[in-house]
Amino acid sequence: MRHAPRTRRDFLGLTTAAGAGVLAAGFAPAAKKSKKPEKEKEDGDVSPAEDLMREHGVLKRVLLVYGEAIRRLDAGEEFPPEPVADAAKLIRSFIEDYHEKLEEDFLFPRFRKAKKHVDLVDVLLAQHRVGRTLTETTTRLCNAASLKDPERRQELKDSMAGFIRMYAPHEAREDTVLFPALRKIVTANEYDALGDDFETKEHQLFGSDGFERMVDRVAGIEKNLGIYDLASFTPKTPGAR
Repeated sequence: MRHAPRTRRDFLGLTTAAGAGVLAAGFAPAAKKSKKPEKEKEDGDVSPAEDLMREHGVLKRVLLVYGEAIRRLDAGEEFPPEPVADAAKLIRSFIEDYHEKLEEDFLFPRFRKAKKHVDLVDVLLAQHRVGRTLTETTTRLCNAASLKDPERRQELKDSMAGFIRMYAPHEAREDTVLFPALRKIVTANEYDALGDDFETKEHQLFGSDGFERMVDRVAGIEKNLGIYDLASFTPKTPGAR
């Protein structure tokens, strides 16, 4: 006794040649559909440039923490040093020891080899080094004892202000010039492989949900400093309710 076909392939194999042609035409649209885009979307795959840019989003939020600390220093207001110290530690571990290392190990050499944006790469690398020095100063001075000393308070303020002044244009230039140019100097396969390399490194250092954990961490810092509410940054305009 012949069993009923269980799959589309079985079914097509049992039809006549003419019938198979008609049925194949009828099934063609479904056969061409792929679940790969859906799977990629579920997996949260991101390109190398997008990965680096969203990490810049974490950095931007830390710069807001620094900016608020500077505002309070200028106003002579007291503030807990712990959130700012935690922000500096996040910069060291996630931005300098991870994000910037990706740029230095995977991006900068490729631009040098392609002889593209070499002058920009030189400046960016030099700024990475200066940034590390500023982060060390901020980490060293962001404590209760330093905040009580006028000279050290000023030094702390200067280190954070210098970091903001340098890194706001630094990351903007990378986002608008360097990262978009990456696709032009590598093959499509190499570009995809970079994404895999970035993901592997992130998982090694911070776990499978490393980026999400960093976002949660910076959100906690914002809450401790009292600047988490996004609406608080909306300026009040005349006539607004």
